[in-house]
Amino acid sequence: MKRGAGDVVRGGGVVALLAARGARTHRRAWAAVFAALALGSLLLGTLGLAAGSAALGHARVERYAGADAVVAGTQSTRYTTKPWGSEARTVRAGLTERVRVPARALDVVRQVPGVRAVIADVAIPVTAHGVALTGRPWEATRLSEGRPPTGAREIVVGEGVARVGDRLSIAYGTGSATDTYTVTGVSADAHRTVHFSRDEAHRLAGRAGELDAIGVLADSGVPDDVLRTRVRHALDAAQLRDVSAPHRAADDPAPLRVLTGDARGEAEFLAAAPARMPLLQVLASLASVVVLVGVLVVTSTVAQALRQRARELALLRAVGATPWQLRRAVGREVGRIAVLAAAVGAVGAVPAYLALRALLVGRGAVPEGLELPFPPWLAAAPLGTAGLMVLIAWLTALGCCARAARTRPAEALREEEPGRARQLTGCVLLGLGAASAGAGALQHGAAAAAAASASALTMVIGCALLGPWLARGAMRVLGAPMRRLGVGGRLAASACTANAARLGAAITPVVLVTAFVLVQLAGGATLGHEAAAQARDAARADVAVSGPGVPYDAVERIRRLPGVAAATAVAHGTVVLPGKELGEPSLERLPVLGVTPRSLARTLDPAVREGSTDGLRPGTVAVGMDRARTLGVRPGDHVQLRFGDGAEARLRVVATYERALALGDFLFSYEELTRHMSAPPPVRVLAELAPGASPTSLSTAFPGARVERDPVPERVRAEDQALGEVLTAVAVTAIGGFTVIAVLSTLTLISVGRGPELRQLRLAGADRRRLRRMLVLESAATATAGLSLGTATAALPLLAFALSAAGRLPWLPPGQGALIVAVVVLTTASATLLPALGALRGRYPVAAR
Repeated sequence: MKRGAGDVVRGGGVVALLAARGARTHRRAWAAVFAALALGSLLLGTLGLAAGSAALGHARVERYAGADAVVAGTQSTRYTTKPWGSEARTVRAGLTERVRVPARALDVVRQVPGVRAVIADVAIPVTAHGVALTGRPWEATRLSEGRPPTGAREIVVGEGVARVGDRLSIAYGTGSATDTYTVTGVSADAHRTVHFSRDEAHRLAGRAGELDAIGVLADSGVPDDVLRTRVRHALDAAQLRDVSAPHRAADDPAPLRVLTGDARGEAEFLAAAPARMPLLQVLASLASVVVLVGVLVVTSTVAQALRQRARELALLRAVGATPWQLRRAVGREVGRIAVLAAAVGAVGAVPAYLALRALLVGRGAVPEGLELPFPPWLAAAPLGTAGLMVLIAWLTALGCCARAARTRPAEALREEEPGRARQLTGCVLLGLGAASAGAGALQHGAAAAAAASASALTMVIGCALLGPWLARGAMRVLGAPMRRLGVGGRLAASACTANAARLGAAITPVVLVTAFVLVQLAGGATLGHEAAAQARDAARADVAVSGPGVPYDAVERIRRLPGVAAATAVAHGTVVLPGKELGEPSLERLPVLGVTPRSLARTLDPAVREGSTDGLRPGTVAVGMDRARTLGVRPGDHVQLRFGDGAEARLRVVATYERALALGDFLFSYEELTRHMSAPPPVRVLAELAPGASPTSLSTAFPGARVERDPVPERVRAEDQALGEVLTAVAVTAIGGFTVIAVLSTLTLISVGRGPELRQLRLAGADRRRLRRMLVLESAATATAGLSLGTATAALPLLAFALSAAGRLPWLPPGQGALIVAVVVLTTASATLLPALGALRGRYPVAAR
């Protein structure tokens, strides 16, 4: 029979009445749901703002702000291959070493219609008074005092470097050549920069026919897009490519770029553009984890809030409430709470994002020059994530009341045990998690970390589904010792055994927080601990010499000093390794070292296992053992990779070594690595002294240099390591906050629902001391079972990851482990004991009102 309009109105009134009464009556239950939804909305809104800002990010325009366009080299490399059973795909990776422009492009751009002037720009590393500066041509700055340089021995300096009329001694080239210049002007634009005349700048650069970039000034009225198109066509017609083109791979073209607008900053801050994609990837990964954990926590909280009202819903069904009315009432009740909570979280997302951005910048996680804009319209992004949280809560509420809504009224008051389908699903998920951990043990790097995270998540969900059965198993282990602790222990053991479903719901969030936090913390801690240990074991040098006062050919001069037994020059750089990851093409950017191989083991011992590093020279490379196994190479084989400037090289392997976590997966000769760097790296020379020798001779030979005794161990660091550390801390805090709310809300709701049970026990003769002891032991059982299951859940993926990536067992700082245990214990104890105080108060129990 169809409902009439009047029935619909009356039904709507009943729904509104039930929803309003439910929200008022169950304020405690909805407070926990409100907190979980508000936190979820806050975190997702913050990450949404961060992702949006990173997507809009660009390199800051400083030096080239006066140019209408900039011609620069292609600061990226690409790799094309055919994955399994599909068409060829191309991936790209940014390059952080400057790719230069052929000087012939100057004449081509100068002839473009609408171009008023072109400026050739080069950068020269120089040193004055022991301070590292950058030398550039005069044309690209403005004077604040004095006159431009007109002769070869005249310069303009930045404010604070020198005064007009001073004579400045400047070292350039390898650092051993020095000339004296007269300061003719001071520029407010030239911070830590020295400006030479055009001819002198190009002479000092020493790169005939190569420029860093070309600044283009347009005629008045020429739009940027028109200028860019004209210059692009002119360069293409002249068939000009950047200077790295002859050395690039066949599938990696190198056209010159024409940059306008915000893109002009990419020609100055080379690390800014390549940092955007890793930032977006890390934010997306973190957001996915927060969404998954948020779904688990919100669904668990909403489900527990409605589970406490199962008898109430069953009674409404028994007295004639229709399934439609029940679903609408619960949906409206949850929706009202969810909308308010999500709105509160969305409002708080803006200041939370600003705090996150300040933290990233303060910790050096954002490279210099990367701008993260925050336009006003972006502030509306948290509304979308708030809507997602409302939808999750609403669907969960409908799912949780589905059984009561479809059950016949006469059967609604009967309780139902968890079914076989739930048990089977949980077992399947545990099996899939174990399989994922096994697959992670065979992977390397990011693939192994992704497999470990997927394994932990799958196994946590499996544990949540198997909660009642795991609780029964836990009580078989914990029940016997608890019963030996007197009456309180027997009461606690009996209560936990009789209410396995309740105990399973209580331990699930504890398993969640323990497993996720352990995987997040212990994974990075294991790698860091092993890398630090390898760096300490590799360190053999007695002193290190570094600083602007050290010339680039210092290693040979140091070797000849009296008392020096061995010396090694060290340079840090990056390479890009093409390959396949899970069948898909990948370009992996890796930190590497360049060293002078003579007597290397006496200053920096990589623990060579096959071959010898004595053969390191241009055209050769040493490979870490794990990477060598992944690539399937041994001494005598060849590896193909790309340097930081995009040049491809096929290098012969001369050695494999163990300490790759500290020293990087590849060791190059110092000459090989530095020839592909846009500027000579800061000089650092490690030296071993003869017995009884003093480092005084080193200080005397290089005035102004820093001579470090017992130097800090040499160790490579990934470009996005600081970003990963900051966002890992954010992820752990977010997951911890989520799950603490889940633990508090679940246990609080359970304790509130046990009020009648506790009053009956008091009426039966149990005194307050015994009941308090019972509750303490129950919270201890919950914490112990949750911590044990969480640790076991995290152990398998962590073990696979640690053995694959570090070759050792997982490791966690004791302080962090103790903090996890303390948070779980305090949370479970407070959530169990505090809500029960009302039932334990007074000499005689008071009936519930």
